[in-house]
Amino acid sequence: ALMQFFFAPLWGKLSDRIGRRPVLMMGLFGFALANFFFGLSPNLLMLYLSRFLGGSLSAAVLPVSAAFVADLTVESQRGKGMAWMGSAAGLGVMVGPALGGMLAEVNLPLTIQYKFFVFDAFSVPFFAAGILALLSLSATVIWLKEPQTSNDDRISIPMTKAFRQIMMRRSFRILLYFSFLVQFAMSLFEGTFALHGKEVIGFGPKEMGLVLMVCGLVMAVAQGGVVSWFIDRIHQKWLLLAGLILMGMSLFLLMIPKTLVLVLTFTALFGLGMAFLIPILATMVSRHSVTGAGAGLGVQNAVNSLGQALGP
Repeated sequence: ALMQFFFAPLWGKLSDRIGRRPVLMMGLFGFALANFFFGLSPNLLMLYLSRFLGGSLSAAVLPVSAAFVADLTVESQRGKGMAWMGSAAGLGVMVGPALGGMLAEVNLPLTIQYKFFVFDAFSVPFFAAGILALLSLSATVIWLKEPQTSNDDRISIPMTKAFRQIMMRRSFRILLYFSFLVQFAMSLFEGTFALHGKEVIGFGPKEMGLVLMVCGLVMAVAQGGVVSWFIDRIHQKWLLLAGLILMGMSLFLLMIPKTLVLVLTFTALFGLGMAFLIPILATMVSRHSVTGAGAGLGVQNAVNSLGQALGP
């Protein structure tokens, strides 16, 4: 997350200059490479190095994907596009841990060692993630076309000047404050509720897996089926306010219950609040960016990453 904080704005602005497709391809390739490196790492130092590599390169994927959506949708439909993208991310949050958990339990009797690298049962989930990234890269190469935009007059702006122009807008800075707050709360929930569940409620990995699955499922279904329908029909400031209230209220309520049913209920409430906030903030940021959607969404992704790093 810390590497994404530094590199996401640079990748976002670069995509305004040279195009979305090549930057997205670099990000996907870097993400695949980092997962293979992580799976082969035999010690803590190399694990950290793989995360540095993965964070700096994969930082291209999220802001450029969001910029792609902004390019491919007219302004009246942009909220719906961002909601569908958020729904896909929610499905990833739901499926990823479950698939990783199953692959981690694969009883692999084989261990291969070559110089500093070791391939064993630990490597399997990360190689699976790397292979999925390469499949995404292949799909990008074959099917994804560069969007036609009218940002030619903005592409030539130098990066430092572009970021200054973005940050001078008070409305844009306020959106960044909200983005930081949302990701801070999300990572706070993901990073520390497991400790609360274990120490206070007596939850084990199975119960916590269910909690995260419910959160991801609600985010995916709500964004794809509900939020995408009315996000462009209702004033987005009111939806932003509703999402912040739901998120904050559910975090307080999650400290109270001692039963799984109530925890899942308040987790669903938290997921609903996040389902409001993530696509709305991305939509508003893309509309308030004066130097190209890539630069604005890159800055937002950096702020998101800072919240993800500080939350736990």
